[in-house]
Amino acid sequence: MDESQVRLSLPSKGRMEEETKAFLDECGMRIEITNPRQYFARIPALPQVQVLFQRARDIARSVEAGDVDLAITGFDIIVDTLGEDHPELVVIHEALGYSHCKLALAVPYEWDDVSDMKSLGERASRSPEGLRVATRYVNATRGYLDRHGLSQIRIVSADGALEAAPSIGYAELIADITSTGTTLRENLLKLLDGGTIVESQAVLVGNRKALESRPAVRETTRQLLEFIEAHLRARGQYLVFANMRGESKDEIARRIFEQPNLGGLQGPTISQVLTRDGDSGWWAINLVIAHDKLYDCVRQVRAAGGSGVVITPVVYIFEEYPERFRRLLDNLGLQEELGE
Repeated sequence: MDESQVRLSLPSKGRMEEETKAFLDECGMRIEITNPRQYFARIPALPQVQVLFQRARDIARSVEAGDVDLAITGFDIIVDTLGEDHPELVVIHEALGYSHCKLALAVPYEWDDVSDMKSLGERASRSPEGLRVATRYVNATRGYLDRHGLSQIRIVSADGALEAAPSIGYAELIADITSTGTTLRENLLKLLDGGTIVESQAVLVGNRKALESRPAVRETTRQLLEFIEAHLRARGQYLVFANMRGESKDEIARRIFEQPNLGGLQGPTISQVLTRDGDSGWWAINLVIAHDKLYDCVRQVRAAGGSGVVITPVVYIFEEYPERFRRLLDNLGLQEELGE
C-alpha cells in the first residue's frame, strides 16, 4: 500500500450522503466523482486522499479494522456498532453540525401512566411477560436498558417503519432515530423523559494505528480540520465594509466604539482612503459581524457617520492552530508535533 495515500470513507446512501457532500463542498473540499457507478472518488483540494463510499453501518467497522484511515459517519451508528468503548476508533471532530438526530424510546400516547424511564420500568414489571421494544439499533438499545436495570424489556430486531410496531402488535414500544418527533406524533407515539439513548450528528473519525504511525494521515487530518473548523467558525458571519469621513484614525475609532455592535473579532480595521483629489479625510473600516446583529450593525455604522456599506458572507475564519488537532495529538501521545 502507498503510505502517502489516505483513505477517507463517506456514507454511500440517503440524506447523510448528500449532506456530507454538500458540507465538504462548503468547506472547500469538493468531491469529484468521475463514474457514478463506482464507489470511489477524489477531492481535488486533497490529491493524496482516495474517497470510498460505504454503507453507514459499515464505516465504523472499516475504521476500527484499519481498512480505511478516516471517515465521516453518524455518532449513533458508531455507538450501536462498536459500543461506548472503541479504542481503535478515535473521534476527531464530534460536532460537524449536520445530520442532527437522537436515538430515543417512544411509547403509545395512550400510556397515560408512562412518561419517563422509572414509570416505564414500573409498567414493564406489572406486565406478566414483560415488554418488547422494536429497533434496528439493537446494541445501543440493549446497553441503555441494561444501564437502567430494565432486563424485563426484550428487544425485537426490526427494520422498516418501526412506528407501526405497537399498532401491528409485534412490540409495545420502539427505539428509533428521530429529528423533530413529527413522525412519532403522527403515529400516536410519544418520547419519554430521559429516554434518549444517544444524541447524534455527523462526526469525523479515524483509525488510531494509522494516525499514530503514518504522518500522511495526520497531515491530512490537520488539513481537514483546518478547513472544517475555519468554515464552521465562519458560519453566520459577515464582513462589513464602509467609508467614513473624519479628521483622524483615532476619531474614527472613537465613533465606532461608541456603538455597541461594531467590535469585530478583535476590533475593527481602519485604514485611510486615497482619493484622486487628495482629500485625506476619508477612512475605510471593515469588521466581522454575526448575522443576527447585521441590521443593528448597518444602523450603527450609519450613526457613526459611515456610508457606502458593503456586506459579504465570510467563508473561512482561520485561527492560529486547529484546537481539535491539538487534542488529537495529545490523545495520541504526540505532543511534540505541536511545534511543527
